[in-house]
Amino acid sequence: MTLRTLALISALALPAAAHAAPRECAQSPGKVLEVCVSVEDGRALYEVRRKGITVIAPSEMGLTFAGEPAARYTAIANVRRASADASWEQPWGEQRLVRDHHNELSFTLAGDTALNKAVGVTFRLFDEGLGFRYDYAGIPAGQAVSVTNDRTQFHTIGTYQAWWYEALGQERDEYLYTQTDARRITLAETPLTLKGDNGLYLSIHEAALVDFPSMLLAGNGAGRLSAKLMPWPDGVLAKKTGAFTTPWRTLLVTDSAGGLADSRMELNLNEPNKLGDVSWFKPGKYVGVWWEMHLNKTTWGSGGYHGATTRNVERYMDFAAKYGFDGVLVEGWNQGWDGDWIAHGDKFSFTKPYPDFDIDAITAYGKARGVKLIGHNETGGGVENYSAQLEDAMKLYARVGVNVVKTGYVKHSGDIVDAEGGKQWFAGQYMVRHDLRVVEVAAKNHVAIDTHEPVKDTGLRRTYPNWVSREGARGQEYNAWGIPTNPPEHVTILPFTRMLGGPMDYTPGIFDLAHGQDRVERRVQSTLATQLALYVVLYSPIQMAADLPENYEANLPAFQFILDVPTDWENSVTLQAEIGDYVVVARQPRGGKDWFLGGVTDETARSLRQKLGFLTPGKRYEAQIYRDAPGADYRTSPLAIEIAKQVVTSDDTLDLNLAPGGGVAIRFKALD
Repeated sequence: MTLRTLALISALALPAAAHAAPRECAQSPGKVLEVCVSVEDGRALYEVRRKGITVIAPSEMGLTFAGEPAARYTAIANVRRASADASWEQPWGEQRLVRDHHNELSFTLAGDTALNKAVGVTFRLFDEGLGFRYDYAGIPAGQAVSVTNDRTQFHTIGTYQAWWYEALGQERDEYLYTQTDARRITLAETPLTLKGDNGLYLSIHEAALVDFPSMLLAGNGAGRLSAKLMPWPDGVLAKKTGAFTTPWRTLLVTDSAGGLADSRMELNLNEPNKLGDVSWFKPGKYVGVWWEMHLNKTTWGSGGYHGATTRNVERYMDFAAKYGFDGVLVEGWNQGWDGDWIAHGDKFSFTKPYPDFDIDAITAYGKARGVKLIGHNETGGGVENYSAQLEDAMKLYARVGVNVVKTGYVKHSGDIVDAEGGKQWFAGQYMVRHDLRVVEVAAKNHVAIDTHEPVKDTGLRRTYPNWVSREGARGQEYNAWGIPTNPPEHVTILPFTRMLGGPMDYTPGIFDLAHGQDRVERRVQSTLATQLALYVVLYSPIQMAADLPENYEANLPAFQFILDVPTDWENSVTLQAEIGDYVVVARQPRGGKDWFLGGVTDETARSLRQKLGFLTPGKRYEAQIYRDAPGADYRTSPLAIEIAKQVVTSDDTLDLNLAPGGGVAIRFKALD
C-alpha cells in the first residue's frame, strides 16, 4: 500500500477524561521529539526534548483577554491522542508528494477566568518539529473579545547563535540579517533561526496565520523568547467574535541546516486546498518592465520616460515569445503614479491605464504569441482604496487574460491608514485579513497573487494555491539602489530564515552586475554564476529573468541555463549547507528525469566536494556546468564564467569551486 493511499487516524489513548492529569507526554512517530505538558503554580507549561536532551525548558502557554485578569490554570483534562500517516499532492511546489506523518496530543486547560475556563490545546509532533495551537471553542457566538497578551514562550536551553533583525522597523521585513548570540535578541521577526553549540538547529515560526496578528519574539537576554503580537492602533492585539482557533506556533528542531530547509511541516499544519481545481495557474518564468525603472532608464509615472507604454511592452513580449517565457510583468501601467505616490496611495486606479498603455491591444498581442501580461497593483499603502476597487479590478484582469497579479504595499510599517483613520502595522490583524481577501477575490477570477511587502508566509499556499509567491525580505531590487546592496552572504542565509515560510519572488538573473557603478557596495555583489544558481537555491513557482533583454542577448551561452531551468519540482533536497556561509541545493523537475543543482557561497571562496547520490542509480547524465572561471571574484571579476560538460552517474563526485561571492549552476541532463 502506497503512502498516498494510506491514511491512518486512530484514537490511541484514553477516552475523554473528566479528571485532571498532572503531566502528559507524547512523542513524534520516530521517537525523536517528545513534548510534555503540565500545570504548575497556575501556569500551563510545555517542554520539548530531542532524543532525551531538553531543547525547550518549561515554557508558558495561553492567551489573556481584555476585561479579566491573566488566568490561573488549574488542571489538564480530556486528554486525547491520535496518529496520522498520509501523503498529499501539491498542485505545484518544491516537492510534488508531501508526507504528513505525525502524532497528536490534545487536551483541555481548565482556568479560573470566564474566557479561559476551558481552552483546547493541540500539539502535533513530527520527527523534525512540532506545532501547537489554542482553541477557544467555548466563547458564545456573537460575543466580541479582545486579546491583550499571548503568553506563549520558547525557553531555549544552552548557547545559540541567531540570524535575525529588529522587528517593527519602518521597512517591514526588508532588512539584512545579523548573526549574534541569541541572548542579544530584543524583538525579532519569525521565522527565527538558531544554531546551538549542541549541534542543533532551531526555527521558531507560525503556520496558518488567518485572522490573527503576526507573531514576533521578544528576548529576555537569558534564552527565553516570548510571543509579541502586532497590535491594533488602540493597543488590542487581536479582535475576535465567537469561538476561534489561533494559528499554529511552530518549532523545527534538526541536526543540520538542510533539515530545516527540507521540512514540509509548515505545509502539513495548513488546511488542504479550499479552491479545488487550480490548473488555470501554471508555474513558469517571466520578464518585465521593471529593472529598467530601478536603474532610472524609464519611470513608473507618465511622461517622456514612461516605461509602461504599449510599444515598450510589446517589445518585451517579442523577447518573451522568442525565448519561451510565459509572461511579461509591467509596473507603472495604471493611473496614480505621478508625484509622491507613496504619500497618495489613495489616488491609484486599478482599472484605468495611462493613455499610452492599451491593455486590450497588449493582451491580444501577447495572446497571439503565447505570452501573458502579468498585472501589477501597487497600493502605496492605500489599502482602503485598493479594497474598494478590488472586485472590479480582478474582473477586468480576468476579462483580458491576466491570471497573475503582483501586489505591493510600499508604505512605512505602522503608517497604513485604516477606514477609521488609525495607523496599522504591515502585518497586524487588519493586514492579515486584507491580504487573504485579495487572494480570495483573485481566486474567484482565476487570478494568482504574488504579494510584495507582504504579511509573512505561513504555508497558506496549501489552502489557497493561487497565493503563489511573496517578497517579504530584501530582494534583488536593493541591488539596483546601492544603499548599500545585498552582501554575498545574504543569499546563503535566506534559505534557512525567510524561505522556511515559503516561496520568495527574489527576482534573480542580473547579468549586468555593475550596471554603471564603480563601488562594489553599489553593484550586484555576486558573480554571474551565482545569479544562475539562485534559480535553484531560492524557490518560487514563478521566477523572473530580471535583467534587460539586451543584456541577455549579449550573453546567450549563460542565458541558456535560465531558459532550461524549470520552476515546478518533483523533489528537492539541500545537499550541504552552513547558514551564512554556503548552500548547495538539488531539485528534480516535476515529471522529469533531469536534475538541477545550485550552489552559492558568501564572500569566502570555497571548494566543496559534492557526491551525486541523488541521481538515479544506473543512469548516465550530461552535467552541463555553469561555474566561476579561474580568477572570478564578485569584487574584481564578477562576469568570469566557465561553461563545461561531462558525463556523470550517481557514483561520481564533483568538485564545486566557488569564487568569492560565487556560485555554480548545473543541469544534469538524463542520457538514458
